[in-house]
Amino acid sequence: MRGSRMNPGDRRTRSTMTIIIVMGLCCFFYILGAWQKSGTGRGDSIALRVNQETDCTILPNLHFETHHSISGANPLIMTSKVIEPCHIRYSDYTPCQDQNRAMAFPRENMTYRERHCPAENEKLHCLIPAPKGYVTPFPWPKSRDYVPYANAPYKSLTVEKAVQNWIQFEGDVFKFPGGGTMFPNGASAYIDELASVIPLADGTIRTALDTGCGVASFGAYLMDRNILTMSFAPRDSHEAQVQFALERGVPAVIGVLGTIKLPYPSRSFDMAHCSRCLIPWESNGGMYMMEVDRVLRPGGYWILSGPPINWNKYHQTWKKSKQDAEEDQHRIENIAEMLCWDKIYEKEDIAIWQKKASSHLCHQMNGHTSKMCKVQDADDVWYKKMESCITPTGEAAQLKKFPERLSAIPPRILDGHAPGVTEEDYEEDNKVWKKHANTYKRVNKLLGSSRYRNIMDMNAGLGSFAAALDSPKSWVMNVVPTISERNTLGIIYERGLIGIYHDWCEAFSTYPRTYDLIHGYRIFSLYQNKCNVEDILLEMDRILRPEGAVILRDSVDVLNKVRSTVSGMRWKSKLLDHEDGPHVPEKILISVKEYWVASEEENNS
Repeated sequence: MRGSRMNPGDRRTRSTMTIIIVMGLCCFFYILGAWQKSGTGRGDSIALRVNQETDCTILPNLHFETHHSISGANPLIMTSKVIEPCHIRYSDYTPCQDQNRAMAFPRENMTYRERHCPAENEKLHCLIPAPKGYVTPFPWPKSRDYVPYANAPYKSLTVEKAVQNWIQFEGDVFKFPGGGTMFPNGASAYIDELASVIPLADGTIRTALDTGCGVASFGAYLMDRNILTMSFAPRDSHEAQVQFALERGVPAVIGVLGTIKLPYPSRSFDMAHCSRCLIPWESNGGMYMMEVDRVLRPGGYWILSGPPINWNKYHQTWKKSKQDAEEDQHRIENIAEMLCWDKIYEKEDIAIWQKKASSHLCHQMNGHTSKMCKVQDADDVWYKKMESCITPTGEAAQLKKFPERLSAIPPRILDGHAPGVTEEDYEEDNKVWKKHANTYKRVNKLLGSSRYRNIMDMNAGLGSFAAALDSPKSWVMNVVPTISERNTLGIIYERGLIGIYHDWCEAFSTYPRTYDLIHGYRIFSLYQNKCNVEDILLEMDRILRPEGAVILRDSVDVLNKVRSTVSGMRWKSKLLDHEDGPHVPEKILISVKEYWVASEEENNS
């Protein structure tokens, strides 16, 4: 009993320690509770921690710089299923515009150049390799004028378009002098002429559509005037023209005016352009002009340069009789009048029409009501057949000039034409994505620089991520998935941004290695039970450049599954907590694709 008694001094020491521990715990839980309930400064404090730890703790083995050669790549650590490289013959593979598959479809109305995706049992389950010698594209604006030959080794356009100043081959690079079929003296001088008629300098014109874009020099030089151009051209005998555009750092997709509606909402573009695009505008009852009318904003402009404009001078060059060439232009004039477009300019090879700001009365007066489309939703266009009818457009939306337009509440929201989106929702969305973008920039300090020129947002919502990044150093392809509950792409265009509809169960309409950074907000939760996660990740890998980055936001369970797959895809990844702390179920997965190119061993295996 005596041995069990404590010395009075020991008892006092133990009591003192107990009091200190209890007081310490009380202080800790008081501070923790105050922090959790305050709601202020939480994101900033977490972001500060991320910023402090990024360089040495959180992302110790992720490198965002480029290296231009395989010697700069890190050793691959495989922890799950290893996905093997495809054969080098697939280095420029475009699954839904595959040349061999296209030949099985009719040529009438360019059907064979439309999207024809592989069946499930035809999909590749391998990594698309970069060609040997692949290097990081030049930074903007140098990339506008030069593209490394190794990245797109196709010389046919240098011969076919030699006299038109499209593209030249010099040493180990392609040079783009800025010329085009209808502007051999350069796109800049051509745009100057357009600017004498169209207000290109004051922010009125922000979004443009270039049909049959070639190597997209028109869109490239419009960027000098703060105008974003969605350029498209088919994958055809003009090898890799869209790939050249994207290598130059210019927005472009593979596409064609055929039988399916364009993947853009109605009233999207401030200006549409065709420079010898060889689209038969006068055919099919004016169906192609009607489709341009659908996506052209009231008050917008349509520019046509090349056939049949100036037919009197060129009809023999076009191998057409004078009468036939004149009749072609006459039919276009009649269709434009039916669409309530006013011709405001014609000089030599260029003609410009302006769509009336309000065409409803015009259509009634001209007796065109029978030609109006009966569709319920003019923005429901994915794989929908084009029609020879006029889309009702209503009154012209009162858009502010850019850049005010970027943050102003879009007319679709103000007018109640965006179900489920209120003005308050819009304002809050902007705040949230500014906060998220700041976090990304703290984690990857190169975001916002010319390191990431071509950016894709796979689930763009209201376009607030792109708005938060807005910079002349980069552009964002805002994708609105076709299965989204809310169709928000029209809002994105009203903000002065560009984007496209797409279903991520299929391949995107682009060449491999065309994006520097891919962002996806809850994209895998959206497609859960819709299609295979691995298929979506392989498509992301196909379109992502070597040493490109991926930022995904989703629930921790979803991201852990994604992380397990990408560890076998030559990606390095790290999972980060949400800005508001570790108890938020939403997490951030940051990944970097390693640099690698096709090797002889892989091709022979």
